[in-house]
Formats: sequence, structure tokens, C-alpha cells
Amino acid sequence: MTTETMPSAGAPTSSRPAPAWRHQHILDLDNFGRDEIEAVLDTADSMREILDRRIARVPALRGRTVVNLFYEPSTRTRASFELAGKALGADVISLTAAMSSVQKGESLIDTVRTLRAMRADVIVMRHSSAGAAYLAAEHTDASIINAGDGAHAHPTQALLDLYTMRQHFGDLAGKRVVMVGDISHSRVARSDMWGLTALGARVVVCGPPTLLPRGLRASERPAHAESALPPVTVETDIERAIEGAHIVMALRLQSERQQGGLLPSVGEYARRYQVTAQRLARAHPDHILMHPGPKNEGVEIAADVATGDRSIIEEQVTNGVAVRMALLYLLAGYAPGDVDGGSR
Repeated sequence: MTTETMPSAGAPTSSRPAPAWRHQHILDLDNFGRDEIEAVLDTADSMREILDRRIARVPALRGRTVVNLFYEPSTRTRASFELAGKALGADVISLTAAMSSVQKGESLIDTVRTLRAMRADVIVMRHSSAGAAYLAAEHTDASIINAGDGAHAHPTQALLDLYTMRQHFGDLAGKRVVMVGDISHSRVARSDMWGLTALGARVVVCGPPTLLPRGLRASERPAHAESALPPVTVETDIERAIEGAHIVMALRLQSERQQGGLLPSVGEYARRYQVTAQRLARAHPDHILMHPGPKNEGVEIAADVATGDRSIIEEQVTNGVAVRMALLYLLAGYAPGDVDGGSR
């Protein structure tokens, strides 16, 4: 892809020197350092400014093609990538497996190669199998953005979560962030763990023991073994977990990825782990409540707190467009930082 530099719109959003961008693909956040994450978030600040204009369009990606390739249903992620690409002037094509040659037996590798032969510059991919985005990246020189691969990773959701948290708290170092729910099957939780620990947050995960992945507790890791997850605090009591929390994130039960026998019943789960106003009273006075969506009100989150004054769930959705614009912009070869893609 061509490397260009856009003229600045004014003062930079950060006094930090912008790190060199080294990523061709966005597969997860386990290989992102703090500076690289902050470069994405700083660039997203500029994209939010573009979105707030009367005409929210700039020509930064004119002549480039972004393909959304979704093997699983999606509302927020797919729509936000479509809006992000169009806001930057790209040609955006959206495909679902049900309406493609996948139904005729075409493999993932063949599909990715075909799209690149059609001059796709970026392929945004969601797949039910963990590792699918990594496999695609090995077989194309187009940029692959992982929009969710099984229960493994969802890096763009994690980045928009981090961006939203930073809007409210600034530096996240030392902030207590609690994720409650089905940790084991949540690709959002895994990517959030990597991003939050890179930024110095104190991460607590809470849920039934059957919904906590092995390897989170230090006692479960073999001596000198490299863990597949960063170090976090594990708690099975929701009241203790939420105590003093700055950020509480409720997670949906991933019933489509679970096998039977992990929970006595959904009702029992809701009784013990639902995020309610009574439980949130234990959090920090200035706490915020988040949820990556889609949410099941009355199961993992009470309806009154989901729409309450501490909920920023809709902000997460809005910020998703800006963060995905930032990633498309950086993958196109532009430098991190403040940007201006054209006249107001």
C-alpha cells in the first residue's frame, strides 16, 4: 500500500512522539505495545473530529477497497466498518458466507486469494473458528483485520473499549477494570485483557469457575511456561470483584459456543452474576458501566442499569466507527497522530 502524509488539522492530540507503525494486519493485541495502542487511540481522536463535521467524509482512502467478509452474523462490527470505510472514501463491499461461494465449497484460503485478485486492499473478517484470521493473513498480502475469530480474539472491539475508557478516565494505569460473565468463551475479554494490561490497568475477571479459562490463575500455569493470557486477578464472587471498580463490563453468555453442563440454569447464573444497581453500589463513585453487545437484559445485566446514568454502552458503539476509521487509516500507510483529510 502507498504511504502518504496528510496535512495536520492543527495541534497534535498528544505531545508523545508518534511511534512507527509496524502492523500489516490487526489480528489481536498480544503483540501491541503501549505506544502502539496509544497511537491508535490518538488517531481515533482525530477521526471523531471528522465524524462530528457537518459532512463526515474525507478522501484518505480514495481508490482503495475494503471487503467485509463475515462468516458469522454481526450488526455493530460490520456496520461500523462499512461506515468507517465510506467515511474515509474507500470502496466498501460486504459479503456473508451464506451469500458467497463458500456455500459451494470454496475454502477460506481460496476466498481470500480471490478477493485479493480483485484488488482488495483490506479484508475485514469474522469467522467461527479460532485462528481463521491468522490463516488468512498467511495467504494474502492484503491487510487482514480480525473482526472476531471464534472465542479467541476481537481486537477492534478491545480498542474501542480502551478508547471509551480513556475518554472518561484519561490514563488507565492503576484503574480497576472488572469483567463479569462468560470469560472463557468471550473473544472480547481476551483482547481486552491484553490491551488493558499493556496500558497498566488492574484487570479483574469474574464468573462461575466453569466459565473461567484455565491458565488465568498462576497456580494453573506450569513453572516457566508462557501463558496464553496476560496476568489478571481472578474472582468468583461478584460483590468482591466489583468493590472499588472504576470500570465494570458485563459480558454476554456465549451460549452458541458452550457445551451443556457448564451452568445449572440461566436463572441461577443471573441470580449470582447479574450486574445490578445493588452490586454496582460497591464500585467507585465515578464508575462507568460497559457492555460489548449484544446484551441480554435480565441475564448478565439488569435493564435499569443498562440504560442508567452510569452506562456508556451507546458511547462504545459510536466510538467503534472512529476507532475502525483509525485502523483503516493506519493500515493504508499514514502516520499515527493528528490528521486532516480535506476541507470542512
